[in-house]
Amino acid sequence: MSYRFADPWFLGLLLLLPLILFWILRRGRRRNSSLRFPHVGSLKKAYKPMAARSRHFLVALRLVAVGLLILAAARPQSGATREEVTAEGIDIVLALDLSSSMLAQDIEPDRIEAAKQVAADFIRRRTNDRIGLVVFASHGFVQCPLTLDYGILLDFLDELKVGLLDDGTALGMGIATAVGRLKESEAESKVLILLTDGRNNAGEIDPATASQMAQAFGIRIYSIGAGTRGVAPYPVDDPVFGRRQTRIRVDIDEEALRQAADVTGGRYFRATDRESLEEIYREIDELEKSEIKVNQFTQYGELFPYPLALAIVLLLGELGLSGTWFRKIP
Repeated sequence: MSYRFADPWFLGLLLLLPLILFWILRRGRRRNSSLRFPHVGSLKKAYKPMAARSRHFLVALRLVAVGLLILAAARPQSGATREEVTAEGIDIVLALDLSSSMLAQDIEPDRIEAAKQVAADFIRRRTNDRIGLVVFASHGFVQCPLTLDYGILLDFLDELKVGLLDDGTALGMGIATAVGRLKESEAESKVLILLTDGRNNAGEIDPATASQMAQAFGIRIYSIGAGTRGVAPYPVDDPVFGRRQTRIRVDIDEEALRQAADVTGGRYFRATDRESLEEIYREIDELEKSEIKVNQFTQYGELFPYPLALAIVLLLGELGLSGTWFRKIP
């Protein structure tokens, strides 16, 4: 809440109040009258010392009333400051690999669960962006279209698991499916965050062609290769010995992922553990910030009726007291 005077130059009249006081007191002394009485005993009985000593109270009332009238003339106002926020969001599609190799446990608890959890944290940090979800294995599939309903999006993300699609790594189809969701977007910035742990071995479109499609529609690709270097632990269900761990070779097509990022003006990242994966998403979050414009304005309301009303009450009170309790004998 803020306060101001719309016409503050009227406040300069307050400096005249001492002159007005001097004028009133001097005028009062000049108007004093005297009467001669042969006997003053009856006057002594009628004399009210308290009333006589309090006649200056009328002068105070008049001065306060004049001061309030000056304040009212200066038009005091109270204002409430408001902000009008205009946000220009970014359209983002998350594309996650659901091939069987995403069950490898080099990124705790395993690659797919870590990818889901870190992506969920990324979604919760966004505010004004539409976000969609694409998954791919042997082919690409839209799990959730672009939406601002992050609750629904997080539910779809939580339902993801390896085996929803036939096995394979259709990296090109994953990119192409995401491009299909973003190409009609009217957002100023369109982003694809692509996470995979393998190389393209399925689908009708190769990663290079799909990346050129993304470039043509102004889509920036941030590609992430998920997996340690060398070999990674991988769970296997053995019908005889039950679940056991074996080791598989990590085979990420970093060249294709780097090319997809470079051709679209994005970046390639390598996540070898949970901490590096979290840091990658935080970095992307900083790179892709929504533009927010804040227009601040203050709406003022008039307060002058309050001092004006009080001044009128004081003037009426002064007139009433001067004609009754503080009445002078001519």
